[in-house]
Amino acid sequence: MLSTESAKTITATLPAVRGALGEITALFYEKLFAARPELLRDLFNRGNQANGSQRQALAGSIAAFAGHLVAHPDSRPDAMLARIAHKHASLGVRADQYPIVREHLFAAIAEVLGDAVTDEVVRAWDEVYWLMAHALIVLEKRLTEEAGIREGCVWRPYRVVGRIRETAEVTTFLLRPADGAPVPPSRPGQYVSVQVQLPDGARQIRQYSLSGQLDGGLQISVKRVAAGRRAGESSEDPAGEVSSHLHAHVHDGEILYVSPPFGEVVLSEDDGGPLLLASAGIGCTPMIGMLAHLAAAGSRRRILTAHADRSPSAHPFRTDLRRLTDKLSDATADLWYEEGAGEGDPTGAVTVRTGLMDLTRLAIPSGTTAYLCGPVPFMKAVRAQLLASGLPAERIHYEVFGPDLGL
Repeated sequence: MLSTESAKTITATLPAVRGALGEITALFYEKLFAARPELLRDLFNRGNQANGSQRQALAGSIAAFAGHLVAHPDSRPDAMLARIAHKHASLGVRADQYPIVREHLFAAIAEVLGDAVTDEVVRAWDEVYWLMAHALIVLEKRLTEEAGIREGCVWRPYRVVGRIRETAEVTTFLLRPADGAPVPPSRPGQYVSVQVQLPDGARQIRQYSLSGQLDGGLQISVKRVAAGRRAGESSEDPAGEVSSHLHAHVHDGEILYVSPPFGEVVLSEDDGGPLLLASAGIGCTPMIGMLAHLAAAGSRRRILTAHADRSPSAHPFRTDLRRLTDKLSDATADLWYEEGAGEGDPTGAVTVRTGLMDLTRLAIPSGTTAYLCGPVPFMKAVRAQLLASGLPAERIHYEVFGPDLGL
């Protein structure tokens, strides 16, 4: 892995680089998009660039990789690499784009850190960069080969064959290949990337979980993202470009360009042990896909579903959750609503509560495998509850849409 000399240099410089990563990544993206504006137009999420979350994710991944190489010289952070590789493969990232990133990233490092960036420092961080890049390139090549596609050629036309209004904010799109060929195989919990052309000509990409099983097609569910302010932030994020476009302009018969399914957070069917599916808001989409798969397979596993939302009317797939829970032989669902929990409460295997999700109120069986999806603050809180309950960290899996800022 990392050479002895480079490891010494990284150890010495990592605190300074970590401290300047926010400034470095901001300058990096400025330089990258000035030189290659098509990358912002057609590859990077413009919304995440506007609110700075993509910059935080890049900074965090580089620092985490370098820190891991120093602390664990005989291994690499495979879980982090796999998550990034699946995202990259679904976006059509190519191997020849890594030198472009390296050029502008190192130019930003040199400009921010100035005289501290000696030849020795450049060599050490260059080694870190290419260890990470080559690992990702190998993983991404394998993923695209397994999906039966060529590097960078991820997009396939799908025709919208139906729309279902789940809530005032969430719509399900039913898609079938426009070429009539079979859909690619998928695993419960995976997602696809969807590319749409916006009015200004940009081809923006977003990723959506497969939210159910459609014979001969794919099913995704999209929440329209409204403008708003994130917790603790003073500035307001703009409304979602792609989600607003899909809700307003994409109807039956329209063509969408869709990637094969990707994603490493998938339902494990190896041990047959208990499952916990915990979600909040639109994070229920991969969970309802997993639950539909389990019900179709007649699973006899112990299954606990936990979901948090603003209100029953804002909860997508609420009726489907009840139906699938009743269909399974050993499944229960616990729902937390911030308001309106008393309106038409389900009974039997479904329990409804008012307030925020509290998994300490559930009896989680030994050997449970947990899957989490929702806003990062929610997943941090839920993961902490599970760890405190004694569930090992390796049995807790999570899916993040948008930049992965870490738990």
